[in-house]
Amino acid sequence: MKFTDGFWMRRPGVTAHYGQEAYDVWADGATLEAYAPTKRIVGRGDVLNLPMLTVTLSSPLEGIVRVRIDHHQGAHRSPGFALPGAVEGTGTVHTDDAGGSLVSGPLTARVTKGAPWQLDFEVDGVRVTGSGHKSIGYVELGKESTVTAEPAGVTGYTEDGMAPARTYVHEQLDLDVAETIYGLGERFGAFVKNGQSVDMWNADGGTSSEQAYKNIPFYLSSKGYGVFVNHPEHVSFEVGTETVERVQFSTAGESLEYFIIAGPTPADVIRRYTALTGRPPRVPAWSFGLWLTTSFTTEYDEATVTSFVDGMAERDIPLSVFHYDCFWMREFNWTDGVWDERTFPDPELMLKRMHEDKGLHVSAWINPYIAQRGKMFKEGVERGYLVKRPDGTVWQWDQWQAGMALVDFTNPEAKVWFQDFIRGLVEQGVDAIKTDFGERIPTDVVWHDGTDPMTMHNLYTQLYNEAVFEVLKEVKGEGEAVLFARSATAGGQTMPVHWGGDNSSSYVSMAESLRGGLSLLSSGFGYWSHDIGGFEGTPDAGVFKRWLAFGLMSSHSRLHGSSSYRVPWAFDDEAVDVARTFTKLKLSLMPYLFRTSAQTAESGLPMMRPMFMAFPGDPATQHLDRQYMLGDDLLVAPVFTATGDVTFYLPEGTWTSLLTGEKVAGGRWVSENHGFESMPLYVREGAVLPRGTRTDRPDYDFLTEVELEVYPGADGDRSIVLEGADGETDTVTVTVRGDVATAVSASGREYTVRVI
Repeated sequence: MKFTDGFWMRRPGVTAHYGQEAYDVWADGATLEAYAPTKRIVGRGDVLNLPMLTVTLSSPLEGIVRVRIDHHQGAHRSPGFALPGAVEGTGTVHTDDAGGSLVSGPLTARVTKGAPWQLDFEVDGVRVTGSGHKSIGYVELGKESTVTAEPAGVTGYTEDGMAPARTYVHEQLDLDVAETIYGLGERFGAFVKNGQSVDMWNADGGTSSEQAYKNIPFYLSSKGYGVFVNHPEHVSFEVGTETVERVQFSTAGESLEYFIIAGPTPADVIRRYTALTGRPPRVPAWSFGLWLTTSFTTEYDEATVTSFVDGMAERDIPLSVFHYDCFWMREFNWTDGVWDERTFPDPELMLKRMHEDKGLHVSAWINPYIAQRGKMFKEGVERGYLVKRPDGTVWQWDQWQAGMALVDFTNPEAKVWFQDFIRGLVEQGVDAIKTDFGERIPTDVVWHDGTDPMTMHNLYTQLYNEAVFEVLKEVKGEGEAVLFARSATAGGQTMPVHWGGDNSSSYVSMAESLRGGLSLLSSGFGYWSHDIGGFEGTPDAGVFKRWLAFGLMSSHSRLHGSSSYRVPWAFDDEAVDVARTFTKLKLSLMPYLFRTSAQTAESGLPMMRPMFMAFPGDPATQHLDRQYMLGDDLLVAPVFTATGDVTFYLPEGTWTSLLTGEKVAGGRWVSENHGFESMPLYVREGAVLPRGTRTDRPDYDFLTEVELEVYPGADGDRSIVLEGADGETDTVTVTVRGDVATAVSASGREYTVRVI
């Protein structure tokens, strides 16, 4: 939110108190603390009748510095997010007459004593950002304030429409020349966040609005550092919009806590951020195959589902997962966990057939909302498992489902109750759960454990997805649990997979979906998917075919719509061919993709990598949002035009088309025209790409059913790690001498090597 009126003035009703100097700086063990009075202290009388900001620095992990700004330390504090990787007392503190410093790995935070206030952050001795004059501030809003801090979709704000609090704390960090900012969750507008005002407030707004399903108060800088604001509550980011030279972030209350995370590369920042907040786990190999759904409001029953599955097999389009969307339950009953017997009279037998006869895995839709007519509503009311209003009655409304209420996951018994429902689905034969919704959580409520409603609005999705993911891990085991989740907050990357929400059936929406995905993948998330063909409306055949290629070159691939089916033959014969071509292409890449997913779990790096993250030394990559790297070695540039024209950037080196073998020099922009069964897919210079010899399923033996493709520039020795679907690994050293390549493996296995 913005508190100023231009550079010199403040908005009406705003009283701002800025930390003017570091008056005292001292060490307390591994903690550095500074007192910042809100006026310069010249004489003894100056210490009276003024606010003081206390700034405390510590390090929870190597290369990360925590900064806490407090006004009144006895006031309510945010609980923050879970930080499973935190190891307190990591840094080393030093003080002298000039001030103090905290050193943690390559990161140094330095407070300069005296006026003006100055806090600098250095990575490997180079200053990357800092907090200067008028950066740290405590703001009071009067009744006449014109500040609007109400995020879209919020309920429970004060009657006069003002912000829910009258006090705020903000920080401003410097932006350098040519510095670009990324992340802040899955956002569908401009990929680079400079010039944007961004509110952390989960909402069900689709992909074509400024609202977001996944608000992550973490941003990544092209200068090689990151910033994580440790508040689940509403946080406002002004990325060069309050003052064009700085990023401001603010939250209601008496304190603000954030972390500076060192690089020096964006990939290093992601590694450290996910080490602190949690890494994406492994997901099963079968989840990388093609998912097909019933779509949302279409008419379907068991015969329809069977016809879809058989139709894919008849057309030789390998299918891995079938998903049952909302109407597997009876209308007006969502969520009660009871299959609608009118359309699915024997669900256990049906799911058994899907597994045994069709060779498929099964996904089912749920949400955390309990419709009044469903059988779980009465139980929830009687047992006190539903969220309540301040007067003790159950919170309900009629949006989405008539009389729906909300599961209170802060109540341990309610969580177990909901988990028993999930466990029952898994016992019936469901392998994966689509955890839909969880965004528009009311604030005019009381939670069982007393959590502040403003905290729980964004945090609710974490508790919801955790409840489901825990059951899947318990029943299926580590590495077999997989969600298809829409909402998230910081730490949500530990419960994959996430998809991009309700898009439209157009080239424009296809591109905005990718921007949202790249934004999320810049925010610590490892896997991402989207509705192939778009959710709203029915795509024309051209859009659908282009989206098939894009979707099947994403980490996870799902055909899903709203009021129309997404089976390829509903469009034209060529769509069937495109679906077959790219599904089989992805399956042939499974040895490469599965090992890439291991890197994601090991390092936190996303499978689909924004170009600035993969090539941080190339300034041409800073604004690229229509292409990405799929793992280390494969560049993907989806086609977003009806004509097939596409322009993309190839970094330095020789790149080889995966589809044609054509060699193209990089370090320049390239324009091409592609038919529907083609797209720009380029392999990086020097790559050794493991390719599967099977294209019928995603979960085959990646250690034996594999060949190694060697691309130009790989002369000499190069080691790669192969990994089987069961977790067994094999290190292979490939030696290239001109057109001849040989492979020696640690296991003694023999591998076929082909020089491209």
